[in-house]
Amino acid sequence: MKLSLTTWSLRSLTLQEAAGLSNLLGIGALDLGYFYRPGLDREALIADPDGTADRVLQLGVALPNLYHLFGSSLSDRNLADPVNRERNEADFRAVVRFAKRGGLETVFVLPGVVNPGQDRASALAESAESLRRLVAIAAPAGIQLTVEPHVHSYLESPTLVLDLLDRVPGLKLTLDYAHFACLGYRQEEIDGLAPHAAHVHLRQARAGVLQCKLSLGTLNFGAMLGTLKGAGYNGYLSIEYVHQDYMDGQHDDVLTETVDMRDCVREWLA
Repeated sequence: MKLSLTTWSLRSLTLQEAAGLSNLLGIGALDLGYFYRPGLDREALIADPDGTADRVLQLGVALPNLYHLFGSSLSDRNLADPVNRERNEADFRAVVRFAKRGGLETVFVLPGVVNPGQDRASALAESAESLRRLVAIAAPAGIQLTVEPHVHSYLESPTLVLDLLDRVPGLKLTLDYAHFACLGYRQEEIDGLAPHAAHVHLRQARAGVLQCKLSLGTLNFGAMLGTLKGAGYNGYLSIEYVHQDYMDGQHDDVLTETVDMRDCVREWLA
């Protein structure tokens, strides 16, 4: 298992500075996204995936993962709304081309939300159809499509996640225990998702709080890493402390918590 940072954690840095900080911290890997100052320009990537890939390859860090958001918010063009499918698939072909040229292993997308007129079951069914089509685009290029279950999506329980995975062969998870811990699930209830992980996010959490200081949460990272290892996971562990409005994530020193998490993981791996 290897560590990575995310560009959306480092919202005030340039992309080059974010890569430099990853190297300075001895991590040497950076997940890419579209948000804040170090984010990629989504429209430019879709218009010129090869050129965008060539530019990020100059950063001097490993590039494990791209977080692709189809629209401008959690609900805009979300995968549980069938109206978006053709447009989303067209964009995703460019995303896959970018990922292949850039040497990325995984792309993660969000599952979608409960749209007007839907319940969780119908949202899951529509999302599963969208994801099946996206897997069919990614797999031939050797790119692993992953989905991240998250607070405010339709996919807010481990049971629903396993249902979705059963319906979409070839789909894997970007697994963030914090989203489930925030919703009140015990860590052992989340552990059953570990065999399905192809990418992992790390931050501390507790019931009702998506992100908190390492010393103030309930997630047992030694146990989590042991579960992942036991499940055969050997991919990236991306430290994802953020400073943003979503779920009141504005109160932690991102750099301090990032270093503390780095040291926690390194101690366990050693």
